[in-house]
Amino acid sequence: MRETTADVVVFIEESPDLVWDALTDPKKIEDYYLGAAVETDWQVGSPITWSGEWKGKSFADKGEILVVEPERRLSYSHWSPLGGTTDEPHNYHVIDIFLDEADGGTAVRLTQANQNGEVTENDRQARAEYERNWKTMLHGLKRVVENESAPPLT
Repeated sequence: MRETTADVVVFIEESPDLVWDALTDPKKIEDYYLGAAVETDWQVGSPITWSGEWKGKSFADKGEILVVEPERRLSYSHWSPLGGTTDEPHNYHVIDIFLDEADGGTAVRLTQANQNGEVTENDRQARAEYERNWKTMLHGLKRVVENESAPPLT
């Protein structure tokens, strides 16, 4: 079992199907995920790439789709050159996103772990930053899903 390097949760007042749609629609992802353009076919084993600009720096991140359980779980590996590491398997993270229907909405839990299952001292020191970044992303997801389903103002 992998030890997590980040663990965040947000509650979205909409159904898992609407949350899933926002998690897998490239246009919606761009709206809440650092403006990143995402490319993938959402099939297990397929590549996934993110490109854009963050804190004034261009990025081109990559990974692989690991698990696709519509409306329940999405998992992928992720590596970013902005992290200052080489493109080697032990430098990849695994991002797991779990959707649980609860209390008229969806609890969304995101965990991050190193692909090799280990946790470094750097990971321990960076955990708060990792979690801050993922919370920002999840709150963006919440905004997109809840605003999209809001009735129009008349």
